[in-house]
Parts: sequence; structure tokens; C-alpha cells
Amino acid sequence: MTTQDSQSKHARQFGLPVATALVMGNIIGGGIFLLPASVAPFGTISLLAFVVLTVGAIALALVFGRLAERLPQTGGPYVYTREAFGDFAGFLAAWSYWITTWVSNAALAVAAVGYLDVLIPIHESKAATIAAALALQWLPALANFAGTRYVGAVQLVSTVLKFAPLLLVAVGGLFFFDPANLGPFQADDHSAMGAVSASAAILLFSYLGVESAAVSAGEVRDPRRNVGRATILGTIGAALIYLLGTLSVFGTVPHNKLVDSTAPFTDSVNAMFGGSWGGTAVALAALVSMVGALNGWTLLSAQTPYAAAKDGLFPQVFARKNRGVPTAGVVVTVVLASSLTVYNYTVGSKGVFEMLVLVTTFTATVPYLLSTAAQLYFLASGQSHRVHRARLVRDFVLASLAAGFSLWLVAGSGYEAVYQGVLFLFAGVLVYAVLAARKERPDAATPDAGEADAAVVAEPVAPKASALR
Repeated sequence: MTTQDSQSKHARQFGLPVATALVMGNIIGGGIFLLPASVAPFGTISLLAFVVLTVGAIALALVFGRLAERLPQTGGPYVYTREAFGDFAGFLAAWSYWITTWVSNAALAVAAVGYLDVLIPIHESKAATIAAALALQWLPALANFAGTRYVGAVQLVSTVLKFAPLLLVAVGGLFFFDPANLGPFQADDHSAMGAVSASAAILLFSYLGVESAAVSAGEVRDPRRNVGRATILGTIGAALIYLLGTLSVFGTVPHNKLVDSTAPFTDSVNAMFGGSWGGTAVALAALVSMVGALNGWTLLSAQTPYAAAKDGLFPQVFARKNRGVPTAGVVVTVVLASSLTVYNYTVGSKGVFEMLVLVTTFTATVPYLLSTAAQLYFLASGQSHRVHRARLVRDFVLASLAAGFSLWLVAGSGYEAVYQGVLFLFAGVLVYAVLAARKERPDAATPDAGEADAAVVAEPVAPKASALR
């Protein structure tokens, strides 16, 4: 068997079902299992925040779908931003997204250990806790090393497994729904607008991941058609699970108990069926959910740096692919996430770790805002080959809604997160200065002709931004 045959055997493009599972799996991690208790103190008015956020997330999903039709390359927000505004803006999109992925992976692994401890008590041993957290990061990485064929299989299976118990509560809870459990419409002293905004600040980041199919567009079959569909279907599916799940928990767990609950889905299952087996069932579902999210986010963590490295805006080590996966990028990302995890457990700097996680909620929104700005640029610049004139007004309204949603995400990050996040971006400016200087050196190495031809055959490269202006 030739090397090319081996590569094609293990590297397989994602169809619409797998691409949709990637979006849904990355949006829904482990946070859903705590969301109902987090917003319960505001009353049932918090459900309105879900509706508002869902509209914004769907608008953002539609914008990503439209952008992917024009530029169906791996990299998503990086590609769109670079084509509209040039190398520097594109680098900032790639840099901020990369920070988001590896810090978020560390956070997901730490959270997953908490659920694993319910099934296998390990909290009394620091060594066992660290080993478990590292295993939860490296097992999805191994699936990525095996190739995109196996990444897609793991993502599809984990998505099905995670949604079975979630749907049990989301749909089954409606049959046990008791309006007396809902509590007041407004449960605190906030005004109606204040309560919605405060609820939204907690829920805002539940929709991070809508860009998943766009980032992996180069690995999606017929990306001009399927990226947009997968993004929209995945976002709507996640939104329905969020809304129905929260509503069912509200209706099955008394409000005075829910506001103090540390496991609302467990309480809901126990209320519906009696007994105390709900804790084990929910812990298992949460663990599967987060392992699936880690699988998808590990792939995404290497895709954006891969696209930037091909353009000379990231170190060339990130441009290496094997079996359809940028394996060098996966290794670098998992090593960084593992180092942060070990630091968190050994040094005990909980505040530092939580600050870094909070910063990712800001850094994740930078590519969103730049992508919507790119869409507005394409619409306003009169580029007939980039714009469907018959849909100009609709696309402009959607892009404006998505931009507003992105700004709301930034505002919801909080002053400290924005402050720290800007420092991370400024650090990236220094990295860009070095990489840009090396790229412009007259003696800079260029790829071999064979390598360049292979890259073109493997994946179309978008034209330079200057060619569009």
C-alpha cells in the first residue's frame, strides 16, 4: 500500500451529519449540566435570555455559512478576516482563536475530572487526579493522530451518546412538568431588562463553537453547501437542547431547591423517576459530553494555526499534516494545555487558572467580531463577485445582528477579562512582528515545487487580500 493510499484510508472528509455533530458537540460541553441552577436565581425570565441569545447565535451561524460559501478553506474566521483586512488582522484572528482552544481544553479536562470522580473516586490522590486530567486530553489527541476518519467517528458517537440522556430530561421532563415548581417570573430585584442581561451574561458563552464547521471547512465534503447547513443545524439543535432542558428542569425541581442545586439534571432525573441513580447517570453523560467536546476542540485547535502557517503567519511546524490532521499543531496545543493543567493542580493557583479561562471568553469573540466585520466589508465594498445582490439587504441585517451579538459577548466577558485578553493580543503583536519580518526576508526559504503543488491539490488556497481590493 502506498503512502498516499494509507493517507486516504485514514483521512476522510466529513459529511453533513458529522459536520453537524462537530458543531453541536463543540457548543455543548459540560456547562449545560449546571446552567439551570446558574440562572434559576433570576426566575423564569431567564428563559427570555435564551431566546435572545439563540437569535444572535443563529445570525452568527448564518454569517459563517455565507462566508464559507465564498471562502471554503480550512481556517474559518482567520481566512475571512485575512481576505478582508490583510495579514495582520488575519493573524490576530488566528492567534486569539488558538489561545481560546488550548486554554479551553485544559478547562474542559479539569471539569471532566470532577464528573469522573463521581464514577471513580480519585480526589484523594493528586497524582491520580492529574493523570486522569491528562488522559482526558491525550485520548482525544490520539483519535486526532489516527486521522480525520476516526475524529469524525468519535465525534458522531459521542454526540449521540451525550444527547440520549439530555433528551431524556429535555423531552421526558415535559411529561412530569409541574407549573408550581417554576417559582416567580422575576426572582430578584433586577428590572426586567436587568434580569435578562444578567442571565445572558451567564449564558452568553454557552454558544461558543458555532464556528466549528467553518474552521474545518477544508475537511468538510462540498463545503460551500455543507458548512452553512451544518452550522445552522448544529446551532439550532444545541439551542433546542439548552432551552428544553432548562425548561424541564425548571418544571421538575422546585425553585427553592434549584437555586441551591449543584447538580440540577441529577435532581430532575431523581424527581421524575425516584431513587438516587440520577447522579451516576448525569455524571456519565457529562463525562461523555466533555470528551466529545475535547475531541472536536482538539481538531479545531490545530486547524486555524495550520491555515495561518501556510501563509507564513504562524511557525511552519503548524503546517504539517498527516492523515488529514495537522498533527504537529495538535501536539503543541495538547502539550500547552497539559502544562497548564499540571500547573493548576500542583501550584494550586486556582485564581490564575480561572482568570485564564475567563480570558478565553474574550479571545473567542475576537474572531467572531472580525468575521462579521469581514462580511460587512464584502457587502459594503460593492464586490459583485462576493455578494448576491438579491440577498444584499438580508445579508446586511444578519451581519449587523451577528456583529451586535459579538459585541455583547465582549461586554459580557467583564472588564478584567477584556483587560487581560487585550494583553494576550498585544503579546501576539510581538509574535507577528517576528514572523512577518522573517517572511519578508529576501533569503526566506520557500516550499519546494512538489510541496507547493501538493498543497494546492490537497486544499485550495485563498487569494491574497490585496487581490480583492
